[in-house]
Amino acid sequence: MTVGRCGPDQLDCPTRRLLDRIGDRWTVLIVEALDSGPQRFSALAMRVGGISQKMLTQTLRALEQDGLVTRTVYPVVPPRVEYELTLLGRSLQGPLRALEEWAVENLDAVSAHQSAADNAPA
Repeated sequence: MTVGRCGPDQLDCPTRRLLDRIGDRWTVLIVEALDSGPQRFSALAMRVGGISQKMLTQTLRALEQDGLVTRTVYPVVPPRVEYELTLLGRSLQGPLRALEEWAVENLDAVSAHQSAADNAPA
C-alpha cells in the first residue's frame, strides 16, 4: 500500500502519526542513546537523563510496537532485559544526525530570534 503525503489538517494521516512518534522528545533521545548498542533499562535511563521510569517504559513500548526497538529478556536470575535498535530503528540515525547538525548550525540564529521576540513590545 502506498501512502501519499497528507496535509497538516489531516489528523488521521498515517505519515503524521509516524512523524509524531519519531519527532517526540524522548524518542529522539532514546534512539541516540541506543546508537552505541544494546542497553539495559537503568543504563538507558541514565544516558537519556531527566526521563521518568513511566515515560521511558511507555516510549520503549511504543518504539517496540513500531518495530524500531527490540526488547530481549535473558533467562537469568535476576532477570536481565536489554533494548536495541532494529535495522529500521538504525535507519533513523542518519536523519536524526542531520537534524542535530542543523540545530548546532542554527542555534545562535534561533536564540537571537527568540530573544528578540521575548523583548518585543506587546
